Amino acid sequence: MTTLALVDDDENIVASLKMFFEAEGYQVRAYHDGEAALPALTDSPPDIAILDIKMPKMDGMELLRRLRQTSELPVIFLTSKDEEIDEVIGFNIGADDFVRKPCSNRLLAERVKAVLRRARGASAVPEEGDVKAIVRGKLVLDPNRHACTWDGKPVRLTVTEFLILQALAARPGYVKSRDQLMDAAYDDQIYVDDRTIDSHIKRLRKKFREVTDEFDAIETLYGVGYRYTE
Repeated sequence: MTTLALVDDDENIVASLKMFFEAEGYQVRAYHDGEAALPALTDSPPDIAILDIKMPKMDGMELLRRLRQTSELPVIFLTSKDEEIDEVIGFNIGADDFVRKPCSNRLLAERVKAVLRRARGASAVPEEGDVKAIVRGKLVLDPNRHACTWDGKPVRLTVTEFLILQALAARPGYVKSRDQLMDAAYDDQIYVDDRTIDSHIKRLRKKFREVTDEFDAIETLYGVGYRYTE
């Protein structure tokens, strides 16, 4: 059974979503603030989490920042805010999707399924016929195990980051436009803009430069896109 965590200080929203997702066959765990949710999501991670942004004690953004220190748990932000800056910041710190309140439960369920499909596709159990690991210089990407290393050192990537890097590394030297990277990393039910891809590229570079300062394998071609260089 798929486990879903809801973190929102609005008890009515939590009660409604909990009832809906349980009827859909999910096991639902509910929390009313980020401070209470953090240890639970860290010690016993669900399959996916839906976080509100504006909450007491610890808001959704801070909760995700702390989660991303040790976890690549798929996360959808549920927010009533209309400012685009929230999405930019959210994607910068590792959110997988945004859904704005008010929204239908069915729409939210479809977005949850889309993110889970990507997550499960990137971490499938190896079987005969599965794709081989991608080896590009110091980079090793194993799509079957959702594993990434650079110069023998592990690099923790979210599902979206992994899929973007996989698309780039599959054909080193070839330019990938932002639209092509969106197609590679996102389900067609999820709309993202150009800045979302830029945010993920920025996070990828930051993670690799934490392993080696001189990392420069992802090249920007302004006005065109990105490419991986060995």
